[in-house]
Amino acid sequence: MTKRILSISGKPGLYSLVSQGKNMLIVEDIKTGKRMPAYAHDKVMSLGDIAIYTTDEDKPLYDVFEAIKEKNNGQTVDLKVYDTPVKLREYFGEIVPDFDKDRVYNTDIKKVFQWYNLLVSNGINDFKDEEIAEDESAEASDKGTADAAATYESEKKDSADK
Repeated sequence: MTKRILSISGKPGLYSLVSQGKNMLIVEDIKTGKRMPAYAHDKVMSLGDIAIYTTDEDKPLYDVFEAIKEKNNGQTVDLKVYDTPVKLREYFGEIVPDFDKDRVYNTDIKKVFQWYNLLVSNGINDFKDEEIAEDESAEASDKGTADAAATYESEKKDSADK
């Protein structure tokens, strides 16, 4: 789902990819349903390509959204409760304990919560892409096939050595 949800720099809100034109994308505002073009000169980012800096490796945004969803039982986050930067960072630290406190700014945290609230309030609750889930299962399947092939080759070699 997050691969088809877009953020366009300079435009508020989130957009769903509808179609592609010659030098543009046709997008639909998630909140209003209004369609508009996004041209090649617009900075367009898929939510599936965004990650949060952590002390280890970057955490994909869909994992952060899933953690927020789990923490809030699928409900929106009341940002009025976290009105100070300290409260905001503490709450985000409960969701992503290892986030990089130097590289993740308060505005980034607010944007993550705003995007999450926008998606949930518009009925988008499944944040992990089907393609990602399919890729992970395909990798597991490929690994199993590769392991079986390696075992077969090893047994074939052992029987040839005898």
